[in-house]
Amino acid sequence: MPVVTMQELLESGVHYGARASLWCPKMAPYIHSKHSDIHIIDLRETLKGVIRACRFLEQINAQGKRAIFVGTKRQASEVVRAEAARAGQFFVAGRWLGGTLTNLRTIRERISRLEELEELEKSGAMAEFSKKMISNINREKTKISANFEGIREMKGLPGAIILIDPKNEHIALAEAMKLGVPVVALADTDCNPDPIDFLIPGNDDSFRSISLIITLMADACERGRKKYQETAQVQERAAGAQAGGAQQQGRRPQRVDAAGLSAASFGGKEE
Repeated sequence: MPVVTMQELLESGVHYGARASLWCPKMAPYIHSKHSDIHIIDLRETLKGVIRACRFLEQINAQGKRAIFVGTKRQASEVVRAEAARAGQFFVAGRWLGGTLTNLRTIRERISRLEELEELEKSGAMAEFSKKMISNINREKTKISANFEGIREMKGLPGAIILIDPKNEHIALAEAMKLGVPVVALADTDCNPDPIDFLIPGNDDSFRSISLIITLMADACERGRKKYQETAQVQERAAGAQAGGAQQQGRRPQRVDAAGLSAASFGGKEE
């Protein structure tokens, strides 16, 4: 069963491209026609892109890796935040800070600072500070939390980066390219497809279009995570059974006489 049908793509307006005057000629293979100065995207190419991207995302999640969803546009931020969280992935839905990937050490330091401030609040130590200091701490905590809420658990590079409108997220795209992080992107006809590893040609401005594609990507990640967890459980059970078998083999069996009783049961010594 396909992850999505052509009818669902059509109903969500995925086929509406950018104005013809703004197009990138390299997107020509993905354009079906032009109507009223608007390019119409070939949904067959969109479907191919969705299938390839979903397979890849499912695969990396099945290996224990996670992707980072990036959608800072107003139309994308809420659905990116909700769907990435549902699938257990990282996300940036507010503002992409330069160096999020290329300067991850500094990012981790800021997240550590956030954890320190939260620990101050939790322990009640903040009550000893002045009102002005408490206000400054709360302001700092809110700012850091807003910037890093979706990547707090990201200790290293993600397995992939998922972009909504790579033209808008050009800084994130450049960082991913520099570090060799695979790029999955929903890109309109005004985007350059060359830097994208898994291109999904489609409308990257409409909420319905973005919501459909992001949901499909999150579903693929969720399927991969489930496979990874199932594999881990099987390996854990196998390791437990192996350890139990080794323990049994390590025991020295007692010699039993004809009556079915060991010599030790009579207070004697085993030969």
